[in-house]
Amino acid sequence: MRVLGRLVATLVAGFILTMIVAAIAAVSAKRRLVPLDDPEADDVRLVAIFEPLAFRSTAAGFRGGTVDCWFGGGVIDLRDATLDPAGATLRVRSIFGGAQVVVPDSWRVTIAVTGPGGAGDTRSATDRPAEAPHLTLEGLVAFGGFGISSDLPEDAAKELFGKTAWTETA
Repeated sequence: MRVLGRLVATLVAGFILTMIVAAIAAVSAKRRLVPLDDPEADDVRLVAIFEPLAFRSTAAGFRGGTVDCWFGGGVIDLRDATLDPAGATLRVRSIFGGAQVVVPDSWRVTIAVTGPGGAGDTRSATDRPAEAPHLTLEGLVAFGGFGISSDLPEDAAKELFGKTAWTETA
């Protein structure tokens, strides 16, 4: 019983130490990572470090970019973006954070993330044509996650993006 107690205490201490080291690294990263979050940009650098993320792309030739979510996260809405004909790649780094990536239902999405976290596609499993726009999500997810969906409830969209940003005719 003592051995089990020591093992649990060691695991808890290791987890707490990991969180502290990750928080220190996040503060350092927040100082040096400069976001590039223009909605019309074909390449983006999205950063959610100790803060929320609400990004909506209207790019005409979206190629991808990087997403850093450290102790933060939010929504990346790509439904109004047009992918580059060669496809797009989002390179993600998530530590105790993550995001929902909203894409059109017709897009093919490949998920290639590693780490003690995860990513998943919540859309229905249908065969999408080989010529359909293709998004790749790759990178590291530690103690967090990324979800792919095609829906964003209207109330969540209004809260994240504001009514005028979400419905351009309103």
